Amino acid sequence: MWDMFLNSLKLFFKGKLFRDPAMVVRQWAIGFVPALIAVVVLVKIGLPVWLVVLGVGLIFGALQPWLFKDLKYN
Repeated sequence: MWDMFLNSLKLFFKGKLFRDPAMVVRQWAIGFVPALIAVVVLVKIGLPVWLVVLGVGLIFGALQPWLFKDLKYN
C-alpha cells in the first residue's frame, strides 16, 4: 500500500499521473478558492472557527467527487 502511494506521488510530481494536469489544478481551485473565501467571511462575521471549518469542510468536501468525476489517469 505504501509503495502504491509513493509511486502515485512520484507520477503526480512528474506530471504523468493525470492526462490533463491543468484540469486537475483548475478543478482543485474551483473547490479551494470558494471554500477559503467562505471560511474567511464566516469567521469575520463572528462564527466560531471550529463550526466554520466543520461546515465548510463538509460542504466543499462533498463537492470534490463531483468536481473530479471526469479526471482521466494515464
